[in-house]
Amino acid sequence: MRKKLMKTLLPFLAVLTSAFWVGAIAILAIQNYATVTLAIASLPLIKIPVGILLAFCAIVGMVGAVLLQGAVSKE
Repeated sequence: MRKKLMKTLLPFLAVLTSAFWVGAIAILAIQNYATVTLAIASLPLIKIPVGILLAFCAIVGMVGAVLLQGAVSKE
């Protein structure tokens, strides 16, 4: 019974998390158009808005979580 609950609850939580991030990014992008500079080893690379940076980090985190889940899965 627990596995069935997890199989139905997990996609719902994934969609809920994605929807939350999309909403948060939209609000931040509209309210705060401040730019940040990405730098590696004190070398400035590119200036991008905070909302775009947050979206990129969210996407990397979601993809990383899916890959990690697949690597750890025992099935």
